[in-house]
Amino acid sequence: MDWLHVYIAGAAFLIFALVGLVILVSSQQVKVDLNQGVFTYLKFIYASFLKPHDKSAEGQQGALESFYKTQASVYDATRHRLLRGREDMLGLVAAQLKHKVGSKEIKAGKAIWVDVGGGTGYNIEAMSAFVPVDKFFDQVYLVDLSPSLCEVARQRFERLGWKNVSVICQDARSFRLPERHVDPKSPGGAATDRVDLITMSYSLSMIPDYYSVVDSFTSRLKSTGLLGVCDFYVQSIVDVSSRNYTGGAFNRHVNWLGRVFWRAWFDFDRVSLEAARRDYLEYKFGTVISASDRNYLLGGIPYYIFVGCPKEFASTPSGQNTIEKLDASFTESPYLLPANHQKEMDKAVEKSSNEIRSKAYESAVINLSANLPLPSSFYQNHHYRIHYNDMLPKHTQFQNEYIYAFTWEDPRVDHRLLNIGSDDVILAITSAGDNILDYLQKNPRRVHAVDLNPNQNHLLELKVASYTALGHRDMWKIFGEGKHSEFRQLLITKLSPHLSSQAFQYWLEHAHVFTSTSGYGLYETGGSRHAIRMVRYLFNIFGLQGEVQKMCEAQTIDEQREIWPRIRRVLLSKPLNWAIVSTEWFAWKAAGVPRNQRNMIVDDFFIRNGLTADMKRSKDISGQSIWEYVVNTLDPVVKDTLISNDNYFYYLCMQGKFSRRCHPSYLSPQAHVKLSTPGAFDGLRIHTDEINEVINRIKPGTLTIAVVMDSMDWFDPTEDAASEQARRLNHALKKGGRILLRSASIEPWYIKRFEENGFTARRVGARFPGTCIDRVNMYASTWICTKQEDVVRSKNGRTMSVLSLGDSAIESTKRSSSVEDLKI
Repeated sequence: MDWLHVYIAGAAFLIFALVGLVILVSSQQVKVDLNQGVFTYLKFIYASFLKPHDKSAEGQQGALESFYKTQASVYDATRHRLLRGREDMLGLVAAQLKHKVGSKEIKAGKAIWVDVGGGTGYNIEAMSAFVPVDKFFDQVYLVDLSPSLCEVARQRFERLGWKNVSVICQDARSFRLPERHVDPKSPGGAATDRVDLITMSYSLSMIPDYYSVVDSFTSRLKSTGLLGVCDFYVQSIVDVSSRNYTGGAFNRHVNWLGRVFWRAWFDFDRVSLEAARRDYLEYKFGTVISASDRNYLLGGIPYYIFVGCPKEFASTPSGQNTIEKLDASFTESPYLLPANHQKEMDKAVEKSSNEIRSKAYESAVINLSANLPLPSSFYQNHHYRIHYNDMLPKHTQFQNEYIYAFTWEDPRVDHRLLNIGSDDVILAITSAGDNILDYLQKNPRRVHAVDLNPNQNHLLELKVASYTALGHRDMWKIFGEGKHSEFRQLLITKLSPHLSSQAFQYWLEHAHVFTSTSGYGLYETGGSRHAIRMVRYLFNIFGLQGEVQKMCEAQTIDEQREIWPRIRRVLLSKPLNWAIVSTEWFAWKAAGVPRNQRNMIVDDFFIRNGLTADMKRSKDISGQSIWEYVVNTLDPVVKDTLISNDNYFYYLCMQGKFSRRCHPSYLSPQAHVKLSTPGAFDGLRIHTDEINEVINRIKPGTLTIAVVMDSMDWFDPTEDAASEQARRLNHALKKGGRILLRSASIEPWYIKRFEENGFTARRVGARFPGTCIDRVNMYASTWICTKQEDVVRSKNGRTMSVLSLGDSAIESTKRSSSVEDLKI
């Protein structure tokens, strides 16, 4: 049979079937609703892709009617999956508004909201999921140019019975409030038509003359007002690589094929996706929150969310005061109110100026001189996180991943050694932030948390925000259990006002860490997850889950010691060490041990065993040294610490979460009460940079404590970097200031470098075979280096020490200090 005959027969069958269906429906007198079921999507497809535009339509309003009139009745039903991010944007602005109500910047029940391009009113009804629209807002105005969509909106609000919502069919450029509202914050209490909130949801991309519309917002928004926008976009990361005010570039890049395809696709419906629309928003307003995402249900369509505020506050005296105050707190310099702000700003740009300024301040000065918004960190509700450029290679090298999901240093020992007081100014490496939160419970005057990896600081920010916004129950789920099924909702509605834009972007992208039903959640993420997962796999393969559970439930150390040999046979077996643990890949990728630190472990082994230099080249001997180090770490932990009730470090590794009996102190109810009080984090500053860069921008002689963990082990002994850091720490610390450090070596080579640069060094903990230095027991020694004298560098590069004696200073030669071992 010819294929043509088959085609004709098939077409005839379909025609007869359609005629039969019509006759059947007619005989049954069934009314078909063309706005329900499959007809909804057929109407959408016809109006969007098949129906020709009405060429006789005049202007933008005619074009909109040509497109929307046919599908106005099914608009909401067909846009739910297409227009993603609308609810997220509304949740973000609602959270910001509630924060402003709490800080008395606006009054609940008095706020005014204008939804530009609001269409059918979906956004306004959706906002009721976050705030009671009819009570929270004094007046809501929906402004749209399409009569068909406005009619749907009017019917919606009649059904809801909201009397404070007005639907206005008008060009957004010419819109003015129908009534005058008195703004008590305006000069003299004069009447003004400025509003508290303006939103645009997938409307900016459909406005041809968008410049004038965005410009009009600057004169319509109160100084405390917010702008919320959600829309499609396409953009290359190159477009924003030189901008420091966009609030982060996470997930922003759209590849070349995506840019070409989506721009061409949306052009059919007169929707413009060029990058300039988003760029202009970020130029005209300060960035509070910025986020980019994809609608993967429909092929990965790129969309963005922008929450902005007026950028002009920085040009006012109060705004400049804020910048100066922040700069003083970042650098530990005294705040002096300048008599002439503009003169002071101009002076700051001069390269010859010897004043210590933060990078944030320098960026602010550059932006103000170019009429650009300030970096987004200045528009945040809190100023814990200091501005940094997230596009620099030194930050992008971490590929959006933190290494440590929890901190591997024992804060109990830190408190015992440091005795932190209210006058202390502390500089410490962030890591996972656990120890930073421990230090803050002692009420020091300031804590500078420093980490080159921005993702480690994102984790600390999330913990700080959780204290501010969440109760202990939610915080325990997130950081105690590592999982929370409603984390994404909490992030948007409660945590977002207390996060920097970069941190919010990161956790929005990584919300699955806490919400996924599989895996162990937070504590099976980060670079160190490889080691933890490997241990769990071994337990499963060798059927040790029961023994591990018993170990985590043991109530006495004797009971724990009895269980350990059965686990030890697997965990500390020589074949496992030879195949995995002793390799350099495992040391760095799984355990976070760099090559220089690994070499220190090997050197200690050779010295302790009296081996020759030739033997050092042997791979077997090198592997033996790593195996012995692991044995000396784990055996004493089991022998001397009770894992079930006191050693939360190893409990977490075995169970994947903390328990109510065994957890860091920052997760206790008492700590939550203390750190959730207003002002608890006023002294916290989070720096995303190298330690040396931060130290260089701190006023000399103001630090009292520096906690550098094991970072000195990472330096190369053949280079001068360790000596340089010792000199810079000497410069920043006051006389008697202390450095707490840990090392994988019992006698770190760089201790002499500290002694050559004005410090006396004292070993306050030593882990010899069979002994336990602390609950982690991961390091061979703990040291306190105390500043005794100032050092300066002479012109020939030599380091000289200077001792102040009354009004005179004398140069003296360096004296080496003896090392004293103290048991902890």
